[in-house]
Amino acid sequence: MLEVTTLRWALTIAVILGLLALDLGLAAARPHEVKFREAVISSILYIAVAIGFGLVLAAQVGWEFGAEYFAGYIVEKSLSIDNLFVFVIIMTTFAVPAKYQQKVLIFGIALALVMRAIFIALGAALLSLFSFMFLIFGLVLIFTAVQLYRHRDVDPDVQDNVLVRVARRGLTVTDEYDGGRLFSRLDGRRAVTPLFIVLLAIGSTDLLFALDSIPAIFGITDEPYIVFTANAFALLGLRALYFLVKGLLDRLVYLSTGLAIILAFIGVKLVLHWGHGLDDRVPEVSTNLSLIVIGVVLTVTTVASLVKVRRDPTARAHAGSLTAEEPNDSGHSR
Repeated sequence: MLEVTTLRWALTIAVILGLLALDLGLAAARPHEVKFREAVISSILYIAVAIGFGLVLAAQVGWEFGAEYFAGYIVEKSLSIDNLFVFVIIMTTFAVPAKYQQKVLIFGIALALVMRAIFIALGAALLSLFSFMFLIFGLVLIFTAVQLYRHRDVDPDVQDNVLVRVARRGLTVTDEYDGGRLFSRLDGRRAVTPLFIVLLAIGSTDLLFALDSIPAIFGITDEPYIVFTANAFALLGLRALYFLVKGLLDRLVYLSTGLAIILAFIGVKLVLHWGHGLDDRVPEVSTNLSLIVIGVVLTVTTVASLVKVRRDPTARAHAGSLTAEEPNDSGHSR
């Protein structure tokens, strides 16, 4: 078990909050459309920080924990890219001006970090109290993988979001954006702007992704410190990554398929871990094997996607959905 001192926790959280504050401060101080060069530099910086943290962690506590961190980071980064698909859909659906997209993304990332911290604490407590939670988490991931694969060629319907529907029925919403404000006035009455509705959609999306990603990373490691840091560093680079790859996301046509395979693999790993606790003859999947499988699946997925798009330029990727029905030949859901 990894022993983490209060000082290490404090320093780690301080670094993460400092990076988040820096990102938020830059976006808030100068709202603008992020260009390619800026996105590349920021993305490289955050990835370098995440890798540097993993190397320092491995040097201090051993490669076994270091491998768990890197495997968890890769899984969470992959799931976060799928999250970006939904962010793109939300931004497009609500026609968010380019200069305000940074603000939305920073809010989404900060909210996701808070939600995942809460779920990590709950998940760690449940796993320490009830060993059968490994079985429950495993079955949840396998179910999620099956659903994601079944609906891999559809996108979630943002307009059908429960919070968005409730907000539109219960609140007065302006037709136009009012700068970067969340609240405005319409005919003398207090009203919310479309940006407020966008943030509700982003927040509820973060909640759903947290419900999937936390069991996934607990399938890699049951160390709360590694779970939290892998999640945090995977999320911190999302703002820059969004602007870097939003024009390329639709080329990753097999991403949802790859993520479904990874989630199913981790789900089986969790079930075997639970079974091993009952009977030593039940095999377990090592962290190194997990890292190899995840890396191979992502590599094959990326290469196959690029080959597919090159052969069929009309092919487009989809975020995938856990509930939507696949479209029929006429383009409508069955």
